[in-house]
Amino acid sequence: MEFFTISMLNGLSYGLLLFMLSSGLTLIFSMMGVLNFAHASFYMLGAYAGYTVAQLVGFWPALLIAPLVVGVLGSLFERACLRKVHKFGHVAELLVTFGLSFVILELVQLIWGRTALEFQPPAALQGPAFTLVHSSVEGLRLVWGAAPAALCQAADASIRVVCSPFPATRSFMMFVAVLMLVALWLLLTRTRIGLVIQAALTHPDAVESLGHNVPRVFMLVFGAGAALAGLAGVIGGSTFVTEPAMAASVGPVIFVVVVVGGMGSLTGAFLASLIIGVIQSFAVALDYSLAGLASQLGLQLSAQAQANSVLKLTLSQVAPILPYLFLVLMLIFRPKGLLGTRED
Repeated sequence: MEFFTISMLNGLSYGLLLFMLSSGLTLIFSMMGVLNFAHASFYMLGAYAGYTVAQLVGFWPALLIAPLVVGVLGSLFERACLRKVHKFGHVAELLVTFGLSFVILELVQLIWGRTALEFQPPAALQGPAFTLVHSSVEGLRLVWGAAPAALCQAADASIRVVCSPFPATRSFMMFVAVLMLVALWLLLTRTRIGLVIQAALTHPDAVESLGHNVPRVFMLVFGAGAALAGLAGVIGGSTFVTEPAMAASVGPVIFVVVVVGGMGSLTGAFLASLIIGVIQSFAVALDYSLAGLASQLGLQLSAQAQANSVLKLTLSQVAPILPYLFLVLMLIFRPKGLLGTRED
């Protein structure tokens, strides 16, 4: 039971990190119709900016300052570059954001180096948020924080006790992601700013005739999306690792999330993030080969099939390709995504 619970929590926390990233990308696409290929680079920039600010004033101020810095840089990029090529269509927008991703990567390596940085979370987030203690006699129970050593040691050799801690950093990541979902939903559906933003995409002339500066609205939307990626970078960088390869490791996956959830659907991105996070976490945790899984399901394989090198692959080995397989199936059977409305 503790294996299922911890694997599920790990999957949800990873999925919510993906949502923190994909929410900004979804916001930019739904409001501006721009697929930002440099979005994962803003995530990386947020991690490095958060590391630098944390060295000066601490982690908690960095959690606020770094996303603002990344958001300002995103707004300046939209004002100086993206707005200039918008009239040339989606291909030009894709190319300029694609080029920006390489510029950010080279700048990061030039300023901070090519090796990983030790971005430590604050003392309040170090250690476990809670520990699941599973005893063969007493069953499963939850202990807040780190479980005492005596609790994880059985007094009798016949009693089996397993303690499974869940990191506080992952718990904090899950809390921020859910808070982000609620805040974005309230902003877009319950505030005047959200109504202006949504109207600026579909009826820009009408919005401009009412006295609103539509280009400035788009600039602020792009900056807000970049800031959300920067916030995810501060949390993800301190939870996992801060290195130049961190953008490349999550960049393709967040596009999978956006497409599977439905282009422009914030709720769809949230649902797709959770599904992909849980599938990958369980696939990594399970050490069954495809042949072994078939036998567990009662399927009889020939000796030649059992000797096939492909069937000897374990689920943890094929876990990295599962999101892309999910993407292919979604594009074949439901091109608009889980909750999307766009057919293109």
